[in-house]
Amino acid sequence: MSSKVVTVSFMIIICITCIEIGSDAQPQPITGIKKTPFTYICDPARFESIKVKLSDFPYCDAKLPYPERAKDLVERMTLPEKVQQMGDLAYGVPRLGLPLYEWWSEALHGVSFIGRRTNSPPGTHFDSEVPGATSFPTVILTTASFNESLWKKIGQTVSTEARAMYNLGNAGLTFWSPNINVVRDPRWGRVLETPGEDPYVVGRYAINYVRGLQDVEGVEYDRDSDSRPLKISACCKHYAAYDLDNWEGNDRFHFDSRVTEQDMQETFILPFEMCVNEGDVSSVMCSYNRVNGIPTCADPKLLNQTIRGDWNFHGYIVSDCDSIQTIVESHKFLNDTKEDAVARVLKAGLDLDCGDYYTNFTMGAVQQGKIAEADIDTSLRFLYIVLMRLGYFDGSPQYKNLGKNNICNPQHIELAAEAARQGIVLLKNDNGALPLNTGNIKTLALVGPHANATKAMIGNYEGTPCRYTSPMDGFYAYSKVINYAPGCADIVCQNNSMIPAAIDAAKNADATVIVAGLDLSVEAEGKDRVDLLLPGFQTELINKVADAAKGPVTLVIMSAGAVDINFAKNNPKIKSILWVGYPGEEGGRAIADVIFGKYNPGGRLPITWYEANYVKIPYTSMPLRPVNNFPGRTYKFYDGPVVYPFGYGLSYTQFKYKVASSPKSVDIKLDKDQQCRDINYTVGTNKPPCAAVLIDDVKCKDYKFTFQIEVENMGKMDGSEVVMVYSKPPGIAGTHIKQVIGYERVFIAAGQSAKVGFTMNACKSLKIVDNAANSLLASGAHTILVGEGVGGVSFPLQLNLNH
Repeated sequence: MSSKVVTVSFMIIICITCIEIGSDAQPQPITGIKKTPFTYICDPARFESIKVKLSDFPYCDAKLPYPERAKDLVERMTLPEKVQQMGDLAYGVPRLGLPLYEWWSEALHGVSFIGRRTNSPPGTHFDSEVPGATSFPTVILTTASFNESLWKKIGQTVSTEARAMYNLGNAGLTFWSPNINVVRDPRWGRVLETPGEDPYVVGRYAINYVRGLQDVEGVEYDRDSDSRPLKISACCKHYAAYDLDNWEGNDRFHFDSRVTEQDMQETFILPFEMCVNEGDVSSVMCSYNRVNGIPTCADPKLLNQTIRGDWNFHGYIVSDCDSIQTIVESHKFLNDTKEDAVARVLKAGLDLDCGDYYTNFTMGAVQQGKIAEADIDTSLRFLYIVLMRLGYFDGSPQYKNLGKNNICNPQHIELAAEAARQGIVLLKNDNGALPLNTGNIKTLALVGPHANATKAMIGNYEGTPCRYTSPMDGFYAYSKVINYAPGCADIVCQNNSMIPAAIDAAKNADATVIVAGLDLSVEAEGKDRVDLLLPGFQTELINKVADAAKGPVTLVIMSAGAVDINFAKNNPKIKSILWVGYPGEEGGRAIADVIFGKYNPGGRLPITWYEANYVKIPYTSMPLRPVNNFPGRTYKFYDGPVVYPFGYGLSYTQFKYKVASSPKSVDIKLDKDQQCRDINYTVGTNKPPCAAVLIDDVKCKDYKFTFQIEVENMGKMDGSEVVMVYSKPPGIAGTHIKQVIGYERVFIAAGQSAKVGFTMNACKSLKIVDNAANSLLASGAHTILVGEGVGGVSFPLQLNLNH
């Protein structure tokens, strides 16, 4: 979303007293909005109160299909009335009984107050009746749990709170979350909002979180997406190839992402395809940037052809806020007038404008002959079908009793703590320094700029949390004597005057915990990083405190993006290191629970932690594969030195893997006239007679392979292990090194073992994308890798293509 606009949230507004009812009524200034007892449009009592006859309007006939009802509603509007419904603030049509509606709300990791453009009408907001909502960890940390059931459960909890807030008049039903852009460069300021660098993992997160937000129990997979009920509406954003905000004079409002079709298909749009096809998301948001010269919101290939056509999308497409204005004023695309731009994006497939360009200039575009009224009708029908699926018109009886008791309740607060615990990653633990033993710790030194963090823990796109449990709060549950010294005045830590007090705190303590890292002053929307280092004097603070400390030192890094902490990794005085992301409202409790062993960490890094010199590659260089003497990007294409690799994470116990069962080959039967494709193999690799075939030519549902991995907990502590599965292609030039194809988080008691089974679709798991953007199945000796590093196991898998 844009930082160019005043932030706003939106809700459904049903206000009769503020608007004159009449056949010629026009939208009036919005003042004095009050909550009403009506929570759906076609409530007979509501129509009676506004003196409009319900039976006159087939759009309120619940016996009719939604598309027919939406068509009736749109056809009853005049052209001026239609254009007033096409911005994020839809003004309603009083004579038809249609009230105002605010489309923009956010629910990235909890119901947010972001999105509010004006004070009236009040969008999604908090007040004395609803003072807060549960604030879960930011997405990058939740993803680190690699627990899909957790991702979905968080979505279900957020949607329950959103629905309760809607009933109370504090929220809408359309939420523009999640952010599913792949992290291409570690400097990106919005890493905290995303599920990381692997497109498959990002897509799986999208599917599960969206299903959690949207699905109504019992009708999760209704065959007709235009009638499938929704709990709330989710939105996958920002489509596409968007991952630069503001770096050295390059910003998202002007940037042209020069992207190969290979990278688009393999990385940038894959999560969106998964979100639409498997998540059945009801909205997609296009981004500010251009892709290969064309603004994404004006590209019919990206919108109508791909999303609606190829992916059979059922929902509405919305712009990032003021994107149409950006096309005119920043991109200056084709020197379009405002009416030109409105016509261009509407024809490309943009249904809703987060902004006022549609509201102000669509009428002119029609009058100038640039668009037809039918183009407007099509988009409005998409919008109203989504609202009907939400129960906005007919009500949702299964949710009508949700209220204050369903917001910030103990179960939701505990889930926020559990999500943080599951995501925390143990990066270093020399000689089993952690967990700390409460019996040995009489005095704890707690130092660092995040040692008493509160608001920093909830990141951006936040709401008002139920409460904060800071690290200091969390540690007081384990140690009654805490020597606290922040060491820095703030995260940027521009002077070292406070370091001596932190040194003194550590000198006489039985153990020292340093909580350092980044915050939104360093990495945020509109603010990309310039390096991968800790800010200011933080490194000096950490080294000097560690050198002076009497007891073991634990370093806790609170950040989203990677930080080069090789100095701490290699410092023998720093015994252990944790990465805790931005851990949400209960973050301090989760950190303390892990450090004192109440919880055994099992998170894994969802991004690569590069060394500081990685930033020699220009941020604006888009290719993922190595090019022009620049290294590749992400673990899939980069094999240089790192601080910590993607998927890294330790435990307080030890796990041993063994391949319990595995197939030897997958045999694909080809038709006699099916064409083989040529691909380039590396030197020394035998080239099969039929090197590859197009995946579109294969009956993919018929080809699966199954294997089992036995995982044994060899230690003395119960714990959870993320069993990560990769496929490695045969020696093919120019393709990925390896790619995630599956994972499972499994809890195993000390001394016990478990068999973890996987069933993989060969087309999805063994796919490569060639430089012509063809999705291929390549024959030859593939390798399935399970686990990380020396503790992992593997087995060969021969793919045979047989005519």
